[in-house]
Amino acid sequence: MKIHLIAIGGSAMHNIALALHHKGFNITGSDDSIFNPSKKRLKKYNLLPDKIGWFPSRITSDLDAIILGMHAKQDNPELKRAKELNIPIFSYPEYIYKQSKNKKRIVIGGSHGKTSITAMILHVLKYSSIDCDFMVGAQLEGFNAMVRLTDDAPYIILEGDEYLSSPIDKRPKFHLYQPHIAVLSGISWDHINVFPSFDIYLDQFRIFKNMVKETLIYCSDDKELNTLAKEKSKCKLIPYSTPKYKIENGITSISETKLSIFGEHNLQNLNAAKLVCNQLGLSDAKFYEKIKTFTGASNRLELIRKKENSCIYKDFAHSPSKLKATASAMKTQFVGRTLVACIELHTFSSLNKQFLQQYEGSMADPDKAIVYFNPKAIAHKKLEAITEKEVYDAFKRDDLIVFTQSKKLERYLMSLNWKNQNLLMMSSGNFNGLDLKNIIK
Repeated sequence: MKIHLIAIGGSAMHNIALALHHKGFNITGSDDSIFNPSKKRLKKYNLLPDKIGWFPSRITSDLDAIILGMHAKQDNPELKRAKELNIPIFSYPEYIYKQSKNKKRIVIGGSHGKTSITAMILHVLKYSSIDCDFMVGAQLEGFNAMVRLTDDAPYIILEGDEYLSSPIDKRPKFHLYQPHIAVLSGISWDHINVFPSFDIYLDQFRIFKNMVKETLIYCSDDKELNTLAKEKSKCKLIPYSTPKYKIENGITSISETKLSIFGEHNLQNLNAAKLVCNQLGLSDAKFYEKIKTFTGASNRLELIRKKENSCIYKDFAHSPSKLKATASAMKTQFVGRTLVACIELHTFSSLNKQFLQQYEGSMADPDKAIVYFNPKAIAHKKLEAITEKEVYDAFKRDDLIVFTQSKKLERYLMSLNWKNQNLLMMSSGNFNGLDLKNIIK
């Protein structure tokens, strides 16, 4: 098979390129910008384009398929040429489904926790010697890539994103996978640029639920999922919630198993992962035996630095529900320590004036709450500018601290006394390149 990837430099796209290369396919690709780690990984396997940019001459009639990434535009010159030559064009979720038609498909969906649940399942299956293919949205310890596609693995574990599939395919990605077993972790309005109302957003999960062939595992602590569960279903429904746990000396245990992770939201994720593994034939005892060595996915409550009485964690949290869950986890886990928490408004939704109101009360738990946003990011996304006052008014916390320059934020954090005080940095970005490791001296 000869496959060309338009926008090969993306996080998912370059991993799919690598997976298909390892499968023996002839892979080429194009992009107008490629950064590390994508660049380094593609170069290692001679998949890095020799020139950056879009070149219609690369689209030839001997190509078997085009995989189109979200970074490309509808008027992309290579896409136009592919249409002229009638070459089959796929979004990457479409092509992953094509590669997994003969496998049992397990899809993890929901507004939050998808990556963590998928990572937990993959960790347990790997160390239980159960062969599976996968796609996950973060780099995992013990795995060389974020995507694996083979002919032999009987299962495929897929993180099911609700965002659009490609510039010319406006279906949510998780609508394309046709799952046998699925998880829904919760529903909290996101991607306002695509789903302008909560009802439109909610309906995407209703459609997904009705696609599940065998079993849907859902969080019964979530109001919206409980309502969906009461609607007629063709599949078996299995609810889950927060399991009983205890915290001793800063370590969380469940069923007498000491864990490396913490936070009620992560324990909910663990319960979901356990139920999936049960469906694949693993007992609770086997699951707990393997999960105790799971340290988490990259950027998901990831420990950056630890001192005797302070630590820095970073988390991918950016929506209001994620902020609440992550801050609550830090407060519960480190009793007696002050929590300084900072959120970067970085996504289309979080930088939208209408959606900003959803953040009311989301930073109530931290002892010191900080919001950072970069006006240049707003301009780049072609959104209406927001003011510091609008941020104050949205979060409704009188002592909220707001920064619009990362250097000033860094100087402020480094000026604090970190004795018995923890730092939580939450963002889907990187605080404009802020180096977190050096904040706690």
